[in-house]
Amino acid sequence: MARLRDQRAGGVGRAEASRCRDHAPHRLGGRGAGGGEEPMSRPGHGDRGFTLIELLIGLAIVGALLAIAFGGLRVALASWRQGEDRAEAHQHVRSVALTLARAISATYPYRASRSLAPEPVVLFAGTERQLEFVTQAAPFPGGVPIAFTAVVFAFDDGDEPGLVVRQRPLPNREPFAEATVVYRDPTVTALRFAYLDDAGWQDTWDGAETKATPRAVEITVATTLNGRVEELPPLTVSLRTAPPQ
Repeated sequence: MARLRDQRAGGVGRAEASRCRDHAPHRLGGRGAGGGEEPMSRPGHGDRGFTLIELLIGLAIVGALLAIAFGGLRVALASWRQGEDRAEAHQHVRSVALTLARAISATYPYRASRSLAPEPVVLFAGTERQLEFVTQAAPFPGGVPIAFTAVVFAFDDGDEPGLVVRQRPLPNREPFAEATVVYRDPTVTALRFAYLDDAGWQDTWDGAETKATPRAVEITVATTLNGRVEELPPLTVSLRTAPPQ
């Protein structure tokens, strides 16, 4: 009895098997029809260059933002320092003016001998740049409370220019001439006094002649600190006047 013909070995079966063998290497990444190795898929050069350009642009943007940020920080820091210097200079000139005003406001019409002369006079004398007076509130008090202190405020424009404060406790002979320097402030670049009487403001005052203290003293102070010049408006200090005798 004759065998049945195997349909898998027929023309149709062989053709299908041949097509499977031809396409299999391409699907599996094996050898091609020519026996060579089929290359694997890799990123193209165009994609790699585009990514590098994006990175460089991003770094440039970040660098620009950092430069702007640090520049703004530097400007803010400089402005803050200028503000601090301005505030310090203003506070200093204000402190000097208030120290002078506090002592002058406590002026007492003290009568005593100014020098070797026996005749007592009102110990108050002043010019535009110097003021001699007796106060009950010494600008720089010592350890022992003293009722009256002879004080000299002067602007020295010599070798060491600036404000000079001298004091001497009372009673004492030569209360102003023998007063001791207790404070110097070289930052004070201008100091001016004016004295008020019934006729108006005067540039000088002599208690020995007027036999009284002025009604008020005007103080003008200017300082230079950290390269900044600060000048306060004139400060008027009222005094207790002594009746002429």
